[in-house]
Amino acid sequence: MQIQHHDDGQTGEFFILDDQGERIAEFNYIWEGDHRFAANHTWVDDSLRGQGVARQLLDAAVAFAREKQVKIIPICSYVDVMFKRDKSFADVIA
Repeated sequence: MQIQHHDDGQTGEFFILDDQGERIAEFNYIWEGDHRFAANHTWVDDSLRGQGVARQLLDAAVAFAREKQVKIIPICSYVDVMFKRDKSFADVIA
């Protein structure tokens, strides 16, 4: 599975497509100015649950935030829980 990324300057997403081009997982965000974005939605198809796919999407978003030197506002409940649970994300929390 390859994580793809799209960002139009206002919103962005990391996502995974299946072999038929159907979306099977996604992590969405909305830019809140130039230096932070709100992670507002994470979804993984039932067929992939329990395989760490949501974490892979989150890791991709965190790597992007670190690369761009921006912060993440954890609106999505999954992101919020993971940020509280894993202190390695402390440098990107808004």
